[in-house]
Amino acid sequence: MAKGWDTESNTRSRARGAKIRVKSARGRKNSSTRWLQRQLNDPYVAEANRLGYRSRAAFKLIELDDRYEILKGARRVVDLGCAPGGWTQVLAERLKDGSQIIGIDLQEVDAIAGAKLWVMDFLDQDAEKQLMAELEGPADVVLSDMANSATGHKQTDQIRTMALCEAAFDFAIKVLGKDGTFAAKVLAGGADTELLNRMKQHFTKVRHAKPPSSRAGSKEWFVVAQGFKGRAKADIE
Repeated sequence: MAKGWDTESNTRSRARGAKIRVKSARGRKNSSTRWLQRQLNDPYVAEANRLGYRSRAAFKLIELDDRYEILKGARRVVDLGCAPGGWTQVLAERLKDGSQIIGIDLQEVDAIAGAKLWVMDFLDQDAEKQLMAELEGPADVVLSDMANSATGHKQTDQIRTMALCEAAFDFAIKVLGKDGTFAAKVLAGGADTELLNRMKQHFTKVRHAKPPSSRAGSKEWFVVAQGFKGRAKADIE
């Protein structure tokens, strides 16, 4: 049974010290000042620094796993768009010794013990073949925390991030094994109807989630699809 969000990793009750105020500075935009103040007062940022995580995003995966057990029993996990490596660090901590963890990104990522990090575009024609040649069987979990850089235009950001989610989904159904899991970032209301219907055709459970570490004002959500049924004929052709 899926667990609630009340996990040890929920740091909202932590680091409740005096709020740090950042003064405006010559040459610094107001938006930059607001971002800096938010970072300095964010308990997840402080906790990530304390624990050695490369980004506060690590807690999103921790909370998703605590609730949905997406990593339970997993031995082969692929982290798409893994930079700077926060999610991959969590995988290395939570998976058993001997598991295969492969992080893929367009940019180089500093080494993480227990994981292989590839500088590669997962959209390349031979990416699937390279991954399957490396893995000792189909993937158990495919993850994606990818999102395009925000443009400030809500519709454009939604379309671009959904395109990444759809590309990650198409890749996932090619490499996942039966009963596998796919989890990815989406924006605003979540996956669009067409993509959501495709996911429901391939997985026994498809849910949207907004973990506590995802900022309340953020448009960010996650889709969690579990119980992969297998590839359909249309996916193979």
